[in-house]
Amino acid sequence: MSSDKQAISAVPTNIITGFLGVGKTSAIVELMEHKPKDERWAILVNEFGEIGVDGSLLQGQKNAEQRVFIREVPGGCMCCTAGLPMQMALSQLLSEARPDRLLIEPTGLGHPKEVLQVLSTEHYRNVLSLQKNITLVDARQLSDSRYTSNETFNQQIAIADTVVGNKIDLYQPGDAEKLQAYVADVGRPMTKVIFTQHGAIPFADFEGDTSIHEHPPHAHHHGHSKPLASELPMPESGLIKATNQGEGFESVGWRFSPNKHFDRQRLINLLIGLDVERMKAVFITKDGIFGYNMTVDGLTEVELNESTESRIEVISDYVDSALETQLIQCVVN
Repeated sequence: MSSDKQAISAVPTNIITGFLGVGKTSAIVELMEHKPKDERWAILVNEFGEIGVDGSLLQGQKNAEQRVFIREVPGGCMCCTAGLPMQMALSQLLSEARPDRLLIEPTGLGHPKEVLQVLSTEHYRNVLSLQKNITLVDARQLSDSRYTSNETFNQQIAIADTVVGNKIDLYQPGDAEKLQAYVADVGRPMTKVIFTQHGAIPFADFEGDTSIHEHPPHAHHHGHSKPLASELPMPESGLIKATNQGEGFESVGWRFSPNKHFDRQRLINLLIGLDVERMKAVFITKDGIFGYNMTVDGLTEVELNESTESRIEVISDYVDSALETQLIQCVVN
């Protein structure tokens, strides 16, 4: 694929899915570390919120030599934004990257069958070679009916060629066996189950054709008649807020102009105290640029190489309206 005149064809493509906070982005970062140096990879990331943070987190953790190209589709599950916005983003990404492998990460609240349906159409049949679908699951979630009764959670398992029981280091006795039994009930007969921690998945589990190619569409659509918050020009106030709702969750996100620098310690103190289902953020601080990731297991911080602005996205069944004021109080200039 080195020649620009050569048609893009049969790009090995994996869908990497899983519910909120299960470690999909960490798995992609881990996988990037083991990418063959001579290959070009493309990553298409979808987010529930309109702000878009995952792309900044991934972009900030790669180095210039990695030859990894990243594009986001914010604003909801890919099947909602996805007809046209997903196809436009994917076409632009393939044209720019001319990749040797494509990774697609739908939002944890999205509907992966619809993504698979788009990728299985005649338009992409010769362009993409659909390989194994990977679904990450935290087996501890099986004790919570909010997950097991959720259509999307079960759909993610149903489309998997390989189910990855992530965070096994945090499991209690019997959790792994419970996941194996659940996959046997909800998944397909030949679905493979493996266990890992920190999203470390053997590359061999990404290779090989998927056994699922087409699905009838389901009735689920939210059209966006206005530009997403991730695309808006920054106003003089230096602050953009956006909200989204679906699947029983609410997302609230903010973008801050690059000239707003944050106090790192104040930020950490604020983020640690959040009572939310999920939080991702990239902040430009006086100490450098840092990415933050919060799940039920706590807050992690990673230093990033770059970011054009500060962004934060919070997902929960309820988000405190005071959070915006608290974030602004962490700005030091």
